[in-house]
Amino acid sequence: MYQPSETRYDTMKYRRCGRSGVLLPLLSLGLWHNFGDITPFQTQQALLRTAFDHGITHFDLANNYGPPDGAAETNFGRHMDTDWRPHRDELFLSTKAGYGMWKGPYGDWGSRKYLIASLDQSLKRMHVDYVDVFYHHRPDPNTPIEETMGALDQIVRSGKALYVGISNYGPEQARAAIRELRRLGTPCLIHQPRYSMLDRWIEDGLTDVLREEQVGCIVFQPLAGGLLTGKYLDGIPEDSRMKRDSRFLKPGAQTDEMAEKIRGLKEIAEARGQKLQHLALQWVLRDEGITSALIGASRPEQILDNLEVLNAPELTGEELEKIDRILGKK
Repeated sequence: MYQPSETRYDTMKYRRCGRSGVLLPLLSLGLWHNFGDITPFQTQQALLRTAFDHGITHFDLANNYGPPDGAAETNFGRHMDTDWRPHRDELFLSTKAGYGMWKGPYGDWGSRKYLIASLDQSLKRMHVDYVDVFYHHRPDPNTPIEETMGALDQIVRSGKALYVGISNYGPEQARAAIRELRRLGTPCLIHQPRYSMLDRWIEDGLTDVLREEQVGCIVFQPLAGGLLTGKYLDGIPEDSRMKRDSRFLKPGAQTDEMAEKIRGLKEIAEARGQKLQHLALQWVLRDEGITSALIGASRPEQILDNLEVLNAPELTGEELEKIDRILGKK
């Protein structure tokens, strides 16, 4: 029987999520990669245990995480039965729906029919009665925002989720969703966008909206799919995710221009006595408006390595200016 570390809360730092009562760890574990059927169960188990033993209480899933679709939730259900049921109240679990999951007109996008049916399926796969937060995974241009947000409101009132959030919404889409949820009486807890040094789209209005509306923000791909580890600068390692599974990071992503930026960032990290990935994580968390950063890992050692960012000195104004110049922002 798994016994969590007695010191699991001693070193992790937590931030308040928007104006809510929820505190999230600065680093959360995403189950997007390495929890499908291509990853051994024992490896998955070691990742979850290592994360929790060091204060990472938030595990993030979605209905289509795998491969195949649904496999990450199904595998997590096995972990729930094996390890986590005695510790459920210490966990903050999330899942999502918004991308294609089953054939026909009711298995995609943002209708009430799809969202409620998908969450029912997710709960069965995960072997839980409720999730802590349920997201609409992407905006639906053809379904009224009132219907999509009404479904999220109904889900909370049904007890199947404690909170709701949105993901991949642009600034005005997010504002409309947040205000509709507030009107319904079910506040939007959190937004989950993609964000990294190499992908700063949320700075063009979205972070302002979230700050004004007092909504939390948890970012995915803070290491730009692995580019901000520097491990692809000298070619693609045989044991890397890009070599094994190029669904999310294509070999062509590492251009000469990109490599030059990454080398410049790596020099800043080394001058600080850091690894590049630590600088990248610290950079996305430099703003208190970013509640948490989602990390992925294929080995427990990678989680332990990322946790070193918690003890790094703050970035100086001069260092932030250098980073902006390298990235072409100044």
